Amino acid sequence: MINTKTGELLLLLICFSLISNTVISERPSTCPADDLDGGCGFHDSGEWEGEFFPGIPKIKYEGPSSKNPLAYKWYNANEEILGKKMKDWMRFSVAFWHTFRGTGGDPFGAATKMWPWEDGSNSLAMAKRRMRANFEFLEKLGVDRWCFHDRDIAPDGRTLEESNANLDEIVALAKELQGTKIRPLWGTAQLFLHPRYMHGGATSPQIGVYAYAAAQVKKAIEVTHYLGGENYVFWGGREGYQTLLNTDMERELDHMARFFEAAVAYKKKIGFNGTLLIEPKPQEPTKHQYDWDAATTANFLRKYGLIGEFKLNIECNHATLSGHSCHHELETARINGLLGNIDANTGDPQIGWDTDQFLMDISEATLVMLSVIKNGGLSPGGFNFDAKLRRESIDVEDLFIAHVAGMDTLARGLRNAAKLVEDGSLDELVRKRYQSFDTELGALIEAGNADFDLLEKRAMEWGEPQVPSGKQELAEMIFQSAM
Repeated sequence: MINTKTGELLLLLICFSLISNTVISERPSTCPADDLDGGCGFHDSGEWEGEFFPGIPKIKYEGPSSKNPLAYKWYNANEEILGKKMKDWMRFSVAFWHTFRGTGGDPFGAATKMWPWEDGSNSLAMAKRRMRANFEFLEKLGVDRWCFHDRDIAPDGRTLEESNANLDEIVALAKELQGTKIRPLWGTAQLFLHPRYMHGGATSPQIGVYAYAAAQVKKAIEVTHYLGGENYVFWGGREGYQTLLNTDMERELDHMARFFEAAVAYKKKIGFNGTLLIEPKPQEPTKHQYDWDAATTANFLRKYGLIGEFKLNIECNHATLSGHSCHHELETARINGLLGNIDANTGDPQIGWDTDQFLMDISEATLVMLSVIKNGGLSPGGFNFDAKLRRESIDVEDLFIAHVAGMDTLARGLRNAAKLVEDGSLDELVRKRYQSFDTELGALIEAGNADFDLLEKRAMEWGEPQVPSGKQELAEMIFQSAM
């Protein structure tokens, strides 16, 4: 028997579920109030005319003293830092999916964002309109790279052939709009949203799904190549398991390796010279994802002989989900020769899921840029803003403010990291910590020529070692002095 309070709760949940699944159809306007002649917005033809972002100027550098939210304070694209222009250190990219397909919906609530140009459909006409908005956004932001999933930019068809035709039509428009300056930083295939991928793509127990995923990736690599993309990413959100009780993990890992081998072969066959990237993530939506973190993925690549064919796309929010800092994951990738790209975002330490927030923490940005400087940069990779507006941020200008703030944060991190490199105090502290190995015996150890007999002899000669201070607080003081 259901008591009154339980009944009320059930009724509330049912109503909430209905609201969550309701499409918000009201379309707020961003046309100027004095636009009496209809110079922007929807016309009788159903096509959008005029600017998508009226009133938003081209974002310019105004310096740290500026109070203008639509201006760069720290990112000065052509300014040289450590012998390289800031734009070449950063190689910024806009993520199409969060920027133009993000709705603000979450598991507990309906969409909160309905951009003025949206008509609520997933038609080809709407896809073309979004693509035009994307390139106006890039132009005003001053960014010449973008990233995409195949199904974000073009609607899924009833058949694979129809889906490919839809994609071809949108890609042809993107090619035209790109001109000679703009290129994809990377493309990828969406192998997680459609129900066919509920058990994964490359790790699905159903061979038809495996083949379908391969066909979809094949097409996505082709269009990335056609658009001049510099990289191609594999994010296996459903390449993992919910329970080992019904999973042959060894067989699934073998299948995933064969899938990657086929991707490498096809990339070479069509002459695509871009870098293949794997994006580690520990879980969500699966309980366990096979490319859990940078170290796990590096081990997978070594085991299957793929270490020279792939690099890693490190996402900061994924790093914290795996129990690491972003700095740790970047350094793990870097020292293994695998750091290829960074998805610039962050999570909330109080929330245990992938919140994909814009990185605003100056200290974290400085640590990120220390790794990038040690890596000599990221090219042909870069920084992709795999970040989305908060659910409550619903103004069109918020799209610009978020990207401006994210770019400025990383630019400030670069400036801080450059100060630390030029000052040299932190590097000197680290060097002194290991200086006992800068000796004859240390050289033998590091060359693999010191056996236990020799080490035992030295231990007996030297007696109890004098262990020095780690100077952690001094290291933190030096680091903070650059902020």
